[in-house]
Parts: sequence; structure tokens; C-alpha cells
Amino acid sequence: MFRLPISLKCLWFFLFPIIYVMTTDNNWCCHVHGFTSPTLGLGAVLFQPKGLVTKSARGEISSLLEASDFFVDAFWVGKVGGGAKELNDRQRRQLGSLQFSEFRSRYAGIGRGQAELVLCTIPPNDELIGCAGIEVSSIPIQPKGTQTVRAPLMSNVAVSTKYRRRGIGETLVAEAERIARYEWGYDDCYLYVEERNRAALKLYEKLGYKRLWVDRDAKTLLPQRNGKLVEDSTRIVCMRKRLNLGIFGRLWPF
Repeated sequence: MFRLPISLKCLWFFLFPIIYVMTTDNNWCCHVHGFTSPTLGLGAVLFQPKGLVTKSARGEISSLLEASDFFVDAFWVGKVGGGAKELNDRQRRQLGSLQFSEFRSRYAGIGRGQAELVLCTIPPNDELIGCAGIEVSSIPIQPKGTQTVRAPLMSNVAVSTKYRRRGIGETLVAEAERIARYEWGYDDCYLYVEERNRAALKLYEKLGYKRLWVDRDAKTLLPQRNGKLVEDSTRIVCMRKRLNLGIFGRLWPF
């Protein structure tokens, strides 16, 4: 039976990590600058819509209104945890108003500071198919703790149901991380996600985010089939990614 010489085995173990990164990460060259681009899944490579564009809402009210309406359908309809799969007019008005108020307070006005709402659109009519927010915020070191750290917080990530499993989520995360790293100069990015949202947790872990703590007494809104909006108990996971660890970012234990 043929056996490789020891020298060739050593060379293979040295080259394999480099080959793996180059063949699985379309933006592998960014690692040279210390930024870890998400590894694109099969859907992102084969099925991502043509002409995909990511851009900032720039705090424009018209863009935030459009994003609010989009978010109601992409996030609140069929929300993880038992949310209603169809919303009545009253629920839509309530959720749309709440969402616009949140977007306007976070991403609009001269006092918004370091905060952007990233929009993902496709031609020919600039159809909105995804969004993600990134802002510098105070992140608790422990759940409900008083000690905090100022750092970028990613939130309001949503993808149209028609375009899921096509790499849109990875694209939005990559753009939010790029803003945090290269425009604002931060080395870390944080996010909150419901523990019961297994798909989102799996995505973020694949992209290099590590769990820091869990708030077991958190609350969230849940649209009900009877037309009401109720406050529901949930668990919120705080996650963090080191943006400056290069190709070793996904292997770092914390």
C-alpha cells in the first residue's frame, strides 16, 4: 500500500487550513487585514439573487418607513415562539407603528450617533429583501448587570421569507461587521438573539459568534391568533464576535 512521505504529510497539514479558507470563503483575502468575513453557505454561493445591493438607510424617514413595513412581514409574522402566521389590520398597525418608532429613535436624526440600518435590495425595482441594524450601545457584562462596555450591537436582522437560505443573512451580517470594524474602528461586535430561535443561533455560531450569557427572565411581544399582542417570556442570548482575529476567529473559545 502506498504511503505518503512524512515530509509531504507535514506540508499537507500546513497547507490545509489555507486551502480550506480560500475555497470556502469568497472574501478570504480580507483576513490579511484582520477582518473575518463570514463563510458563505451553499445557498449564498449558488442561489443568491443577481444584482444584490446593500446600502444604508442613512436615517431617511421614507427608507425607515419602508423597512418598518417590511420588518412586520419578515419578522413578526409567524414569529418564533408561536406567533400568528397571519396578522389582522389592527396588529399590523400596532406593530408597524412600534417598529417605525424604534427605527426612527435608533437610526434617524442628528443625535443618532454611530448607528446605521443596512438594507438589502434587488433589481429591477429595488425590492427590499433584508435588513440589519448596527449601533454603538452599552452592552451589559452580565444579564441585568450595571457594568457595561460600549461596543457595536447588531439587531433587527430580518430576511424576506421568499429569499431565505440564499445567503442574504450572511451578506447583511458581513456588511454590519464591516461598518463596525472599518468605519468605526471596533474590534468586537455583539448581538442579542432569542434562545428558542435555533436557526438564528446556528447561523451566528457558524459566522463566529460566541455565547456570553443568557437572560432567563426576558420578555418579548408575540402576535396571537386571536388578534391580540401579548407579552411573552423568553430567554435572550448575548453573543460576541472578535472582528480582529483573522482566520482564527471562529476557533477562538471566547
